Amino acid sequence: MSNLLQEKVVVLTGANRGIGKCITETFAENGANIIACIRTLSPETEKWMQGLETKFNISINPVLVDLSDEISVKGLIKEIMAISPRVDVLVNNAGIASGALFQMTTVTELRKIFEINFFSQITLTQGVAKLMARNKSGSIINITSTAAFIADPGTLAYGSSKSAFARATKSMATELGSSNIRVNAIAPSVTKTDMFDQMSHEAREKLINSSALKRAAEPKDIANVALFLASELSSFVTGQIIRADGGIS
Repeated sequence: MSNLLQEKVVVLTGANRGIGKCITETFAENGANIIACIRTLSPETEKWMQGLETKFNISINPVLVDLSDEISVKGLIKEIMAISPRVDVLVNNAGIASGALFQMTTVTELRKIFEINFFSQITLTQGVAKLMARNKSGSIINITSTAAFIADPGTLAYGSSKSAFARATKSMATELGSSNIRVNAIAPSVTKTDMFDQMSHEAREKLINSSALKRAAEPKDIANVALFLASELSSFVTGQIIRADGGIS
């Protein structure tokens, strides 16, 4: 165990699955107290969180939220404020995938994807940034995707939502810098999570073969980048989109 995040308070969305689960474990190992924002709390998830608390002597507060519902997101902000008057790190990790060709993508589907992958994250960040501004310190980490930059067929909704989030990252960094709040994004390529299993074999292999390292990312690869951005190791890094893609050309 290292202490890169010792006693820091972290808000993390999508904390119990895929990349988010690995970030939870990595941050707990580094001493962070975590407000874990999740959609549902199963007995298995509760047991897993309690195990991390015991192993690393930290606290994990699970908070339920439906990111497709603005009222639920605003309620989450109030719950966060009730749990802790200080937030040091926010990781906007939660999101959903969508695959359909442009002509087959309905506006209804597009709005659904943007609501979860973009609008809800903006609403949450606005609330948490107020807490950070009071303490003149904070690191915000947005999880985007290389789909924001690579226009593969079938990625209109998902890629556009992640592209918007990447662009918003730069505006947030510019505006929040005066409050000593850093804002960066991580853009993973194909990563071994549930979304990996949802992709077609051909789509996965195309991305893997176009990379220099010729492999898919492990969730730990992304969690380690998040750890760097959350810690003081990156104290002079802001407004950056870090592509964790194995060197896709």
